[in-house]
Amino acid sequence: MQPAPGASVEGAAIGRVAEVWRYPVKSLGGEQLVRALCEQRGVRGDRRWAVIGEDGRIGSGKTTRRFRRMPGLLSFRARTDDAGDVWVELPDGRRGRVEDPATSAWLSEVTGEPVRLREESGTSHFDDGPLHLVTTGSLSDLGPLGLHGPLADRRRFRPNLLLAAGAPLDPPCRLRVGAAAVLAVSTRTARCVMTTMAQPGLAFAPAVLKQLEHHRDGCLGVYATVEREGEVAVGDPVTVLDGA
Repeated sequence: MQPAPGASVEGAAIGRVAEVWRYPVKSLGGEQLVRALCEQRGVRGDRRWAVIGEDGRIGSGKTTRRFRRMPGLLSFRARTDDAGDVWVELPDGRRGRVEDPATSAWLSEVTGEPVRLREESGTSHFDDGPLHLVTTGSLSDLGPLGLHGPLADRRRFRPNLLLAAGAPLDPPCRLRVGAAAVLAVSTRTARCVMTTMAQPGLAFAPAVLKQLEHHRDGCLGVYATVEREGEVAVGDPVTVLDGA
């Protein structure tokens, strides 16, 4: 899919930041922010923690060499308090710190195996890039595929930055977001079964991935790296700088 006319022209403003998201624990529900610092690693605190299975692999919506699909992770969500401590919240309202063994026990009950929460050290918790960007235009484009409302909800696609822009981003390109942050958009995001999974407010929806695979090469959104660190906030302008 091609960008809107002028979207790849250097210095062209393509939209604004509509939402900022952080996922303190990989593959759990995240938290919507007003602003965040984009560092070399991505949004500060993003996917810093992960659920680790008995085999040492990271709990995810898919199975790869590093990751393993685990059921029910999206029924939990993770939040960061004002002191920077990360809490895991259950659907019934209970919550526990990531360091608390009781929290890992709750997760174990849902996944059906003993799991633990581990902070990132040598093995990255990210998939293929530290930042994930989705445009509102790419979500609107799902309408003709029969994906409306909850089927096209941006929460299914787990962006760090949802950009109010009329067209999908076309990698490679470089973006300035706000006054300082510079992002290098590297590749399109290949979607997995996580887009279909149930989470609070969204039902199981296998049609989402089926339609993406059939009409969009299984992709929606893009990955980016941080070339220059800076704060990003809702309402910030997004400008194309040049090609990568």
